[in-house]
Amino acid sequence: MNFEFADELLAVRDGARSFLAKNAPTAAVRRVLDGEAPYDAATWRAIGELGWLGAAIPEELGGSGLGHEGLCVLAEEIGAAVAAIPFTSACMAAEAILLAGDAEQQRALLPGLATGETIFCLALAEGPGNPHPRAVKAEVRGGRLTGTKWPVADGGIADRAVVVAGDADGGIGLFLVELAGPGVTRTALESLDPTRNQARLDFAGAPALPLPAARGWAAVEAVLERSAVPIAFEQIGGARACLDMARDFAMERHAFGRPIASFQAIKHKLVDIYVANELARSNCYYAAWALGADAPDLSTAAAAARVSATEAFHLASKENIQVHGGMGFTWAADCHLYYRRAKLLSLMLGGAPWWKDRLVTRLELTNADQGA
Repeated sequence: MNFEFADELLAVRDGARSFLAKNAPTAAVRRVLDGEAPYDAATWRAIGELGWLGAAIPEELGGSGLGHEGLCVLAEEIGAAVAAIPFTSACMAAEAILLAGDAEQQRALLPGLATGETIFCLALAEGPGNPHPRAVKAEVRGGRLTGTKWPVADGGIADRAVVVAGDADGGIGLFLVELAGPGVTRTALESLDPTRNQARLDFAGAPALPLPAARGWAAVEAVLERSAVPIAFEQIGGARACLDMARDFAMERHAFGRPIASFQAIKHKLVDIYVANELARSNCYYAAWALGADAPDLSTAAAAARVSATEAFHLASKENIQVHGGMGFTWAADCHLYYRRAKLLSLMLGGAPWWKDRLVTRLELTNADQGA
């Protein structure tokens, strides 16, 4: 079975790669890292105009209609560029609105999300730890939200948040909150990767509108699964860039009169990265197909992609520093930008242990069904 993307999506990939190389170099990432701006606003506006943010949004709702596979292609290139933009937050919010928003909410919210005019974030976590329904303490009573969410990716720059909170019936729901409205306090959080904004959101009677089309923890899990796939592609994009950096440096750097790429220890590092990357890519491509086709095994595919992509990016970013040697640890080298991003993405939507446990559980259920 061939899981390669269609020719038109490969053309989109090549165009995205060229655009980001020209318009979103690591110099732009460093401006955010140095605190000159909270995110790369110029790149954000540009990709909104190009329709990237609306890739998975139907055209009748303001999107570009590329589908989820197109979204994954773009996510990989954004990951390779370590772009300092709230792309993954837009992906997560779009999935939540498409899944749980009613027709009126979708028509009102998605066009602004697709152009980047409105920045969204997903507020799930309430402190460190993996997502679990018992960990959700935020509540909505009488249309008012109380509680605290942290860390929230892009919570400090977003206009609106999709918040996971308890509802009046004692269950879990998804709610829309205007972050510039009353009852909302934002506090900036420090993180290993300052190029991706993190914030604490405190809600004290903030007006909240439910996304009523899907409720319960199953709806939250569906958003997590569907969001995990483009994030996994962002991770394999970063892992690919690390391999390219390490290979190029090893070919150029000489020691004892020969390229360091000729030494067995360096060869082993590069091969280990390559093998991990290819394993992750295979899982991610299958997950992209499962997401686009809404396949029954999407849960398993998303977990496998998430686990393998997290491990591949961590290995690639770590070994890239090692291949660069002493200069790899310096501020001047770009290696640390990828190491920072690898660490940050590994914790989004729950850490690796949670996704590993989820993958094992799904595989056990599949085996039990097949043996029944």
